[in-house]
Amino acid sequence: MTNVHYTQLDSPVGQLLLTTDESGALTSLSVPGQKGGVTVQPDWRPAPDLFRDARDQLAAYFAGELKEFQLELKTSGTAFREQVWDALDSVPYGATTTYGEIAARIGASRAAVRAVGGAIGANPLLIVRPCHRVIGADGSLTGYAGGLERKLQLLRLEGQ
Repeated sequence: MTNVHYTQLDSPVGQLLLTTDESGALTSLSVPGQKGGVTVQPDWRPAPDLFRDARDQLAAYFAGELKEFQLELKTSGTAFREQVWDALDSVPYGATTTYGEIAARIGASRAAVRAVGGAIGANPLLIVRPCHRVIGADGSLTGYAGGLERKLQLLRLEGQ
């Protein structure tokens, strides 16, 4: 990323790090210790005012008042990852789905479920792109880059 702007917000699941580039779209949302998460770099610029909408919507989400984010998002991944991430956007608040169901939604073979899991694990926009709503075929809480405890917190917040 070039010209990265960021802010950090406190939340019920820990501190959130949000980034954007010159487009103004949200490019990442991560938590401390996140597998594959970003950390503030020396050349990044703090710019809390650029994240007013994200801050307000996240506060409403954590207060149980917002069920669908209306933020401009910008990610950069392979065509396959982008397809998986788009499928995540269609999983509604308060619902869960499985890795196999996501694979089926994008027309991927059953053999591609592991690749779907990898793409979900690489989601750069935790919470706003709801990878926490994806569970194992047996209903178990499996995999979450932000940690299973956070996944459980988010699912409980959404009534699961």
